[in-house]
Amino acid sequence: MPRVPVHTVDDAPEESRETLGELEQRFGKVINIFGEMAHAPAVLETYAAMERTLKETSSLGERVRQAIHLTVANVNACDYCQAAYTGAAKATGFSDDETVAIRRGELPGDDELTALLQVSREIAANKGHVEDGTWKTALEAGWSEKEVLEAYADVVRTILTNYFNHLVGTEVDLPAPPAMDRVAEGDDGGDEERRKATT
Repeated sequence: MPRVPVHTVDDAPEESRETLGELEQRFGKVINIFGEMAHAPAVLETYAAMERTLKETSSLGERVRQAIHLTVANVNACDYCQAAYTGAAKATGFSDDETVAIRRGELPGDDELTALLQVSREIAANKGHVEDGTWKTALEAGWSEKEVLEAYADVVRTILTNYFNHLVGTEVDLPAPPAMDRVAEGDDGGDEERRKATT
C-alpha cells in the first residue's frame, strides 16, 4: 500500500485539481504517481512546471529526453518509472529491444545518443559528478555544452519522479517493461553478460 492517497480529480486538494485534470487528459487517466503527487500540491506543481519548462525550452527532442528518463530510472532502480518511461520511449519510436538497451545507458548503432546517456547515467549514479572522459566523449560525439546541461536538467526532473515513487511506495499501474535479460530478435544467444541488467 502506498503511504499517501491516490487521488482522483474530484477528491484531490483544490490546488491540485486543474493540473491533475490536465495530466488526466494527457495520459487518458490519472496514473498513480500523479494521483499521489496531488496530495501535496507543491509536489505536483513542481513536477508539472519542470516538465513544461523542459518541453518548451530544451533543444533536446522528445526522443532524446525520453531516453534520458529511461536511463536514469534504471540507475535509480525505479520500477514505476521504468514502466512509465518505457511506454513513453516506445511512443517516440524506440523498439522493445532498444528500450532495454537504453535502460543500460546505450543504444547500439547510435554512438551520439549513447554518449549523452553515459553522461546522464554518471550524473545520476555519482551525485552530479561526471568523469572528464565521459564529458569529452559527449562533446566529440556532437553534443554542445548547452545540450549536455539540458540533459542534466532532464536527469534532475527524472530523479524527482524516481525518488517520489521510492518515498511513497507507488504501486505500478502501467504495462511492465521488457525483462532486462531478454534476447533481441535474431540474437544467437551469445555474449550473455552483455545483456544482463546493470543498476
